[in-house]
Amino acid sequence: MKLSKITAGLFALLLAFSLSNTQAQNKDIVELAVGTESLSTLVAAVQAGGLVETLQGDGPFTVFAPTNEAFAKLPEGVVENLLKPENKDALVAVLTYHVVPGKVKSTDLSDGMTAKTVEGSKITVDINYGKVMIDNANVTAANIMASNGVVHVIDTVILPPSIKKALASAN
Repeated sequence: MKLSKITAGLFALLLAFSLSNTQAQNKDIVELAVGTESLSTLVAAVQAGGLVETLQGDGPFTVFAPTNEAFAKLPEGVVENLLKPENKDALVAVLTYHVVPGKVKSTDLSDGMTAKTVEGSKITVDINYGKVMIDNANVTAANIMASNGVVHVIDTVILPPSIKKALASAN
């Protein structure tokens, strides 16, 4: 009796996940992000960078989406400065460093592999004991399927080499 209740509960959980994933697949990457409260800073940055239309395009795209907490880890004032109109090029560089052309699921990743980002630089995948890192960011949620690609949520904003260098020289 107890086992059947557990089985029923597990089945209900799997059904709910399946339905929510199906609903997600009907939304594009931007619609998914807009509907996710923990990605509101990313949404604001995508809007400020003028990338909404691009990320609503056909794709497919793979987006490594940093959470609000990831943006909060950046040094004080960095996010605010990136969102200023005069820094749009730097903002676009940071955002497009989080995007890889094509649909890359977690099963497509391997330890040590690199992938060229839309920004032009390469990101590196590190897999240790089943945990996946993209550059210095942990993947906290993987394979969120959208109508035009896939989203992987990360816990740190990854920065292209040009921006890292600029930040280092500013300090």
